[in-house]
Amino acid sequence: MRRALFPGSFDPLTLGHYDIIKRGVTLFDELVIAIGINADKKYMFSLEDRVKFIEEAFKDEPKIKVTTYKGMTVDFCKKIDANFILRGLRNPADFEFEKAIAHTNRKLSEIETVFLLTSSGKSYISSSIVRDVIRNGGDYTGLVPETVVVK
Repeated sequence: MRRALFPGSFDPLTLGHYDIIKRGVTLFDELVIAIGINADKKYMFSLEDRVKFIEEAFKDEPKIKVTTYKGMTVDFCKKIDANFILRGLRNPADFEFEKAIAHTNRKLSEIETVFLLTSSGKSYISSSIVRDVIRNGGDYTGLVPETVVVK
């Protein structure tokens, strides 16, 4: 089975994430979306909300599983028998950052990282931008799946 892990904080899930997930799921038998837990980080949305946003967005996709994890991503990959890590790239800065992580992960394990370029119409969207729009009372509905829109 070709199982891939798509790790992130997903605070919140954006249309950029959604794009990578929808395209990435076609490449694997199973795609595990894993929300990393970092006790030192301050999140806008609770872990429960972030899980719910993702589960609801992909409720009709049987090849997608949603979970949470702590610790190193490669260790979690080994635990769930994932041979691939899926990552999205928006720009050259993402590439440089993700390349360093991928090389480190490859040094620590046999896990391959697969990169997908975010669709051009979504490449400007990041969770930090969405959080900033929300904090300032802006209309963020065009940046996130409808499951994230708080009514």
